[in-house]
Amino acid sequence: MKEKKNTAKREKKKPKVSIIFKSILGIVILLIVFSVIVSIMGFNNFTDALLDQYSDGAFRTANTAVMEFDAGKIDDYAASGGKTKEYVTALESMERLCNSSGSTFIYVIRPDLTDYRHITFLFSTINKNTDYTRYEFGFVRDTTNEEYMEKYRKLYEGTSEQELVIRDKGYIETDPHITAMVPIKDNDGKTTAILCVQRQMDNLVHVRNTYIGKILIVMIVLMILVIIGQIVYLHRVFLRPVKKITEEASRFSHENDLPENKLSEKVKSNDEIGILAGSIDRMEERIVKYIDDLTKVTAEKERISTELGLATKIQASMLPSVFPPFPDRTEFDIYASMDPAKEVGGDFYDFFLVDDDHLCLVMADVSGKGVPAALFMMASKIILANYAKMGKTPSEILRAANATICSSNQEDMFVTVWLGILEITTGRLTAANAGHEYPVIMHPDGNFEIYKDKHGFVIGGMEGLKYKEYTIDMKPGSKLFLYTDGVPEATNAEKELFGTERMLAALNKGSDGSPQDILKTVRSSVDAFVKDAEQFDDLTMMCLEYKGR
Repeated sequence: MKEKKNTAKREKKKPKVSIIFKSILGIVILLIVFSVIVSIMGFNNFTDALLDQYSDGAFRTANTAVMEFDAGKIDDYAASGGKTKEYVTALESMERLCNSSGSTFIYVIRPDLTDYRHITFLFSTINKNTDYTRYEFGFVRDTTNEEYMEKYRKLYEGTSEQELVIRDKGYIETDPHITAMVPIKDNDGKTTAILCVQRQMDNLVHVRNTYIGKILIVMIVLMILVIIGQIVYLHRVFLRPVKKITEEASRFSHENDLPENKLSEKVKSNDEIGILAGSIDRMEERIVKYIDDLTKVTAEKERISTELGLATKIQASMLPSVFPPFPDRTEFDIYASMDPAKEVGGDFYDFFLVDDDHLCLVMADVSGKGVPAALFMMASKIILANYAKMGKTPSEILRAANATICSSNQEDMFVTVWLGILEITTGRLTAANAGHEYPVIMHPDGNFEIYKDKHGFVIGGMEGLKYKEYTIDMKPGSKLFLYTDGVPEATNAEKELFGTERMLAALNKGSDGSPQDILKTVRSSVDAFVKDAEQFDDLTMMCLEYKGR
């Protein structure tokens, strides 16, 4: 009772998340994903468009600036040291162009053609609205990076007519900017210098940030509207009827009784929710009826299960199950097992001392399975044991047992039996077979082999039958394996039989072991072959090792 109360408390403490919250959360997540995708696409498109505008304007400015130069006088400008009137005039023209075009820098450089790792400034202008300082004539500095070196090389070698550098990441001296480069060529088409136009990307960054801000505002407003609309819609159309259905399901799970008013009368809807309410009404009616029927069937099943459990214990107690069974007898070792396909089975084995020098061995299989076979099995076992203890030979025991069983066998059941009596001092085994499986013999220094003995008819099949005996000389180290058809006829999922060949292979694999080890090896081989397939027949085995005195 306390455990149920604690369970109820734990269930109450569990946080409950409403369907409205889940649906709104899902829509909000979709909106966020959509907004992120739109923002990224817009960000990239805006950036590309503005960069095109920036670069186009920068190249137009560069081409205009090149026209202000007499390319053939570049060497003269370089040699003048920036002092001639003509140089000053060209510089002033570049400064006016720099300010009128909105460029940050316009400058002319000459790279070191040996490795392009240094550049020399010939002209350098700066926009008056910036805080930067221009480079003086003849100033030499290292090339910014490998990218610049490669672009200088292309322009000088004539493999490119213009180059563009975009710098908005990493270490940048003058904030994010673009630099348009064009070659200055003389009349022979030879590049004598490079003209560069640099423009800051302040406007681009501002436009991008403004765009992202607008997207965020629109997204927030849209999410608020969706949340409000979704709450109102779900509460009217979905939540109230679902809540009633949930309450009824919870009530029924605790009370297991029909309600006063049907759920379909409370939830009046023509959509799927109304259909669900009607289905729950019908389900509750069927469950109540099913519980009543199940209660009756369960009581009967528990009674049958109890009786079957008792029958299983009784049957198990009928078979020798204590090993070693004769601790003081060192002349032989014996082990047996029986695994029924159902709660009780029709197979049985038996072994007992008829006297101090004779050991009786029995392996039998009753027709059918379940309780009838188990009852017939116990009766047959007792009959065989009684006749064996009277000192009869194996053939006489089978003949007498057949006569007794046939006299009152109204159900026409039968049993296959292999019965042998071992003379312990000599190792002579006298046996008779009433329609049972062939025994398997292993002599010293040999392998297990099928011993095809002479079969008689099954016990209980016909009155007046006689059975033939045969003898086997057991040498010290010889082993005898007895089994029912459940071993060779074990079937896997592909409907293949285990067969006697696999059985012999398993026996020879563990032939050096004790009888118990041999049975374990055979059972492991059967299990590995059958795997998860259902066991259809009882599986019974016995192994005897004769050691002699």
